[in-house]
Amino acid sequence: MTRLFCLALLIAVSGCQSSGDFSPDGLPGRAVSAAEDVDGLLVGHRLMDAGEYELALRAYYRSIAEQGPTIDALSAIGSANLRLGRLGQAEQMLRRAIEFDPEFVPAINNLGVVMVENRDWGQAAHLFRTAFALDSGRSEEIRENLRLALANLEDSGYTDENNDNFALVRRGDGRFLLLASH
Repeated sequence: MTRLFCLALLIAVSGCQSSGDFSPDGLPGRAVSAAEDVDGLLVGHRLMDAGEYELALRAYYRSIAEQGPTIDALSAIGSANLRLGRLGQAEQMLRRAIEFDPEFVPAINNLGVVMVENRDWGQAAHLFRTAFALDSGRSEEIRENLRLALANLEDSGYTDENNDNFALVRRGDGRFLLLASH
């Protein structure tokens, strides 16, 4: 009797194995791979938070491959390149994002940060002013970025000896804040 019970249990358990031919809602259909159900932007944002900028960049490019170029993806690619120190690529992608939507504040702010890194204080101040106006002055990060750019624009005594006193700090939504470090 025990052997018959074990055999019946083995047959029942083997019948419960999934063949992988079910959709995410449990209905029969095409199986969906894990890569298909994960949003590349979300993965990229999480990788950026973890400091994995190269992996984030790959996730953002995957998002563009799957969904086409969106303002969020272009801006995120620009931000990842900024963190990787690839200023030319960051500038290019952030400018493309701004062409997509000329009022997208995070891209404008981050392009301003690229201009600061390139020591183009006039362009940085212009971009931060634009971001500040579009944001209606609500963002403390943008206000601080604008203040620093204006101070450096007006400071005729600014030299290469004291221009390394800045730190780039990531804030939410792919925005960056440029802080003076003493």
